[in-house]
Amino acid sequence: MADDVNPNFGAVGGSGELRAIVGALLTYGLIVAVLMLVISATTWAIASSSGSWHTAQKAKLGCFVAIGGAVLTGAALTWANWLLDIGPHL
Repeated sequence: MADDVNPNFGAVGGSGELRAIVGALLTYGLIVAVLMLVISATTWAIASSSGSWHTAQKAKLGCFVAIGGAVLTGAALTWANWLLDIGPHL
């Protein structure tokens, strides 16, 4: 059961296009989250070393938002699998 972590796109018409769209959106979401984390961490380090506490606080918040966004984007596939699995049981 742990090996089957993909949604059942065979039951959906146009599943090839849907798979490509979902894959692209997940990829873009993770790329944006990682870039945001790199930029926020760099800003946090520079602001902390220069004594700008307000900018450092905003950059630290940006780091936490980026990590949260990466976690939510990564968990989207698992959530979709759970919804597809529970759907027939309702």
